Amino acid sequence: MQYREISRPFVLLVVVFLLVCGGISTRTQSAKTTAQGAAFASPSPTPKNREEVPQDSDEVIKVETNLTNIFFTAADKNKRFISSLKAEDIRVLEDGQPQEIFTFQQNIDLPLSLAILIDTSISEQRTLPDEKAAAQAFLENVMRGNKDEAAVVSFTGDTTLEQGFTGNMDRLRRAIDRVEFIPPSGYVGGGVVVNGTPPISGTNQSIAGSTAVWDAVWATSEELIGTSAEHTRRAIILLTDGDDTSSRMKMHEAIERALKADALIYAIGIGDRYTFNVNEGSLRKIAEQTGGRAYFPKHERDLNDAFMQIQKDLREQYLVAYSPTNKARDGSYRKIEIEVVNPDLKQQNLKLNYRAGYFAKTANPEPATTRKRSGDQ
Repeated sequence: MQYREISRPFVLLVVVFLLVCGGISTRTQSAKTTAQGAAFASPSPTPKNREEVPQDSDEVIKVETNLTNIFFTAADKNKRFISSLKAEDIRVLEDGQPQEIFTFQQNIDLPLSLAILIDTSISEQRTLPDEKAAAQAFLENVMRGNKDEAAVVSFTGDTTLEQGFTGNMDRLRRAIDRVEFIPPSGYVGGGVVVNGTPPISGTNQSIAGSTAVWDAVWATSEELIGTSAEHTRRAIILLTDGDDTSSRMKMHEAIERALKADALIYAIGIGDRYTFNVNEGSLRKIAEQTGGRAYFPKHERDLNDAFMQIQKDLREQYLVAYSPTNKARDGSYRKIEIEVVNPDLKQQNLKLNYRAGYFAKTANPEPATTRKRSGDQ
């Protein structure tokens, strides 16, 4: 009897001890499991604001893959955007060979990285105030806080960075305000320059007052666009008459550099039509080859309409992704074609706008120069 009275508390004590030990063991095992899960999770960079990279685009854009991504727009004969296309409505060809589509997405609304290039040469003297006002209005309408970014570049024979990439609209306004026409030495107006003291312009006194369009596009693509934020839609808005008089680079070199930077070029052909001509052919070519468009406004309203069209073009896009059948990492140029195969849609003669090709990756790619957006510059 005495034994039972002593053993009952002892047994209870043993049970409590075992329960406590079991709880500690369970928590320890749970902690180990959690730690192991964290150790094997895929490493990721500092996350962006949720709005900056759409969740529905992660598989194609955010993760490094061997897919080729092509953005395109579709419009009918009245230039109305078509937003109802499906993957089975189109066919993608690379160098004439059909490609299997892995991803097809509608209305890809990526953050934008825009470079505004403003021609300040003699031919833009009269129209420059309207260009600046339209550029400011465009940025005010298109820029979304903490999501998009823009830079401002002016050029004549030289290319000048007025403002690096920033999402701060006040800085962009001030940069555009600073852009001005500076007449070369001996300039008497109306496009006429008489002999006088040569102006100083960088290291070359002969380029002041000239126009180096292709140099400006090349330099912007090479040195500026590459520093834009990751996972953005890149575009160059080029305001010029397209009359290149002093570039060292050729137009095809500027196009190639823009393609390698994955930048669309939207050319707005504008200038002093009373004295100078707009080179529509060159501007159409550089825009279409990079997947952009060219506009030739005749009035201020046309200029504003062009900017509105560009904004819509950048927002209402399709994304098609495929793994090229040509796996060679040789840096070669690959020609792209997107065809409408739906019989009903083919009858509508839809206009598809996309870049004409791309350069394949190389076995030893150049170090990435892109940055994560961490604040205004």
